Amino acid sequence: MPPQYGPRRARIAFSDSAAKQLENITNEAQIHALDRSLVVISVDPDAGEPLPGDTSGPQLRQYTDEVESVRVLYFVTALRTVVIVAYIEV
Repeated sequence: MPPQYGPRRARIAFSDSAAKQLENITNEAQIHALDRSLVVISVDPDAGEPLPGDTSGPQLRQYTDEVESVRVLYFVTALRTVVIVAYIEV
């Protein structure tokens, strides 16, 4: 019997500005907080709230984790890749 796997997680990619933000994170607590948010988004890319704006491109979304005080701005591509635009501490 083949092994049963859960739903496939979305792939996470970072914009240039988000990658620069990541380079500046040295605090382990901040890394943990961001990692926790990325796991939630990778499991359920629709977890964040849509931001109002132009509908000609991908829908920009924000995920806020009140426990870890993290806000992540991202969009989801047609192939379900999550592109992180910015990581913002609340």
